[in-house]
Amino acid sequence: MTFNNTLRQGLLAAIVAVSAAMLVPPQVAQAKDTKAKADLVLVDPHDKHATRNVNNVLALYQMMINEPKAEEGTAKFLVPGYVQHNPLIADGSVALGKYFAAVKSAHPSARVVVHKIIASGDYVFAHVNFLNLLTDDPKDTGIAGVDIYRMNAEGKAVEHWDTLQIVGDPKNSAPWIGQNIPRANPQGMF
Repeated sequence: MTFNNTLRQGLLAAIVAVSAAMLVPPQVAQAKDTKAKADLVLVDPHDKHATRNVNNVLALYQMMINEPKAEEGTAKFLVPGYVQHNPLIADGSVALGKYFAAVKSAHPSARVVVHKIIASGDYVFAHVNFLNLLTDDPKDTGIAGVDIYRMNAEGKAVEHWDTLQIVGDPKNSAPWIGQNIPRANPQGMF
């Protein structure tokens, strides 16, 4: 399958998902708003589980980070025994809910922007930008992340991995490495 065919299938999936937005529960409708802002959504529209999983992850982001509903969102979209591979957060849906509730309390403008989301079977991969998780600075460039979720048959997250990287700016493209590192290419991180 070529990239263009894959892209066409992803775009078709997005069109089908948006057209069905009026037939879904409010949390999934909120996910559609987040999804509409994503640069790229790739999911086979015939894979109902993958489509549901994308919608659930988007609704989780919406409630957990963009709204002050972290504990409600994690209770709804994660299993209680959720396995967390990020060493800064404890296992379990309650722990993740408390973590992001504390983030949102400390930084009310914290939010996530989903740039790309791809699902296949039980896995969802999301390329995101977490903004204002650590600061209230309106010029915060944020943290680039790739989240990987493994979902169960009911569409709840059972396991999560991530990679995170501080987003640089024109004066310092790689602040996690050192000071004043110039860009080697003109592409942005998203």
